[in-house]
Amino acid sequence: MRNLKITVNGVAYDVQVEETTGGAVSTPTVSAAPAPKAAPAPKSAAPTAAAGSVKIEIPMPGTIVSVNASVGQEVKKGDVLIVFEAMKMENEIQSPKDGKVASVLCAKGENKESGAVLLTLE
Repeated sequence: MRNLKITVNGVAYDVQVEETTGGAVSTPTVSAAPAPKAAPAPKSAAPTAAAGSVKIEIPMPGTIVSVNASVGQEVKKGDVLIVFEAMKMENEIQSPKDGKVASVLCAKGENKESGAVLLTLE
């Protein structure tokens, strides 16, 4: 018997699998073990409503790695505003134009769904 730990949709399961040399396949025994709960992401001190006219959204679900902009900061087109991790890769979100950061709606460590507004520009 081999003991394996499998996580499905955030729920961890301890599974025992019997190794066979062929012939009949045995049914594995599954016992549910609650997955350890992650600490809640820190709350952002950012406003809840978007203040700027240009909304910068996350293109896919991910975790915010760093926020390189703050409210009132002048940014140039191409400046890296936010770095997020998705599918084990770090991705950069760059400024689409020159402008001023109107609001920051995310913080390091937060998980965001696809299309969530991360910050706005004036």
